[in-house]
Amino acid sequence: MDVIWNPWHGCIKYSEGCRNCYVYRRDATFEKDSSEVKKNKDFDLPIRKTRTGEYKIPSGARVYACMTSDFFLPEADLWRSECWDMIRTRNDLEFTIITKRIVRFEECKPADWNSGWDHVTLSCTIENQKECDTRFPVFNAIHAKHKNVTCEPLLGPIDMRKYLNRGITLVVCGGESGSEARICDYDWVLDIRQQCIDAGVFFYFKQTGAKFVKDGKLYRIERRLQISQAKKAKINT
Repeated sequence: MDVIWNPWHGCIKYSEGCRNCYVYRRDATFEKDSSEVKKNKDFDLPIRKTRTGEYKIPSGARVYACMTSDFFLPEADLWRSECWDMIRTRNDLEFTIITKRIVRFEECKPADWNSGWDHVTLSCTIENQKECDTRFPVFNAIHAKHKNVTCEPLLGPIDMRKYLNRGITLVVCGGESGSEARICDYDWVLDIRQQCIDAGVFFYFKQTGAKFVKDGKLYRIERRLQISQAKKAKINT
């Protein structure tokens, strides 16, 4: 069972991967300011209980944190310690934290993090070579029990050979969605896949994106088909 937990909503654009942020696109349809960061009503979702005293999120579920923001957003510094407390309490769940702000991890981690928590996966987002060279060295220096990389949206070729190691268990690739989406080239995807194979790291092609180039030809792919088309490629390892 997968659960989305958004303790707060809103984010500040941070790098090229944020340019066409899906949260901004969605909020714009409701004339909502995505740069305004606010606590959500579901802030305490991991520890909420039913009338019978059982947790609403059942044991064993995987919880994806802050999918409409960033867990290490500076504007959320006052609330994060409460979230760490909830994550610590629910060690029967599997938490995944996907972030572009991995450079803030050391100043934002809980005091008892030590070599990492068994039930927490850190996922560093890397969208181009610039962010690869900036974020990957920081990510590799972090002690964590579970680490993976998300190349989404993939905006160009990325050479991560000198950074990939067995401490990284998975690399996820995906193109950009939306009417203003930038191109994702299948050759970039295949190259990253080969890098993963060479390093003994699992690879997962999540989605094509809206503008997908294969063998030099541009394909415009509807949102509802982007995941299924990626699956049809059968290149996951």
